[in-house]
Amino acid sequence: MLKRTLLAAAFLLAAAPALADAPTAKAGTYAIDPRHTQIVFEIRHMGLSTFYGRFGAVSGTLVFDPAAPGKSTLTATVDMTDIQTHVDELDRELRDHVFKAAQYPTATFTATDIVKTGDNTGTVTGNLALAGVTRPVTLNVTFNGGRYPPIPFQPYRLGFDATGTIKRSDFGLTGMIWSGMVSDDVTLEIECELEKQ
Repeated sequence: MLKRTLLAAAFLLAAAPALADAPTAKAGTYAIDPRHTQIVFEIRHMGLSTFYGRFGAVSGTLVFDPAAPGKSTLTATVDMTDIQTHVDELDRELRDHVFKAAQYPTATFTATDIVKTGDNTGTVTGNLALAGVTRPVTLNVTFNGGRYPPIPFQPYRLGFDATGTIKRSDFGLTGMIWSGMVSDDVTLEIECELEKQ
């Protein structure tokens, strides 16, 4: 019992600086942690339900300036060869025929404009290259702060949530037999952690 209490106290002491640290997160270069980053997509099916899937591992770099967020830079790369839904046949179709992952194994996002809209919110506009087509996309971003993990010698981390909507038709993703049964709009839900380099 005493051991559990001491461990809990140690964890709380380690976590306590997170709130105070958020407004003064460390500037620097950060690498996306693919173990704690995911992109989930949502699409309406026949107007009756929302279907979910997840894209593959994400990598990339953020050069972060908390004093002037608009000067920050971001590039991200998504593995398009590992798309996961709960339907194996659909996974293969999305990978091989919709996104043509053999020809375009990655999708990339390069930020072109970052605007702070609140204490911990902003918009990130950038060029999304997907299945051989590049279009501008804007994401609504929430900054969750920065902190050191409660594990010795682990790098400082930042966390962000983001949402955005793209149209399949903008990227030519409309030639499937079932295309008319799903919405043109696809919502992206992004959870991202990054490690300071």
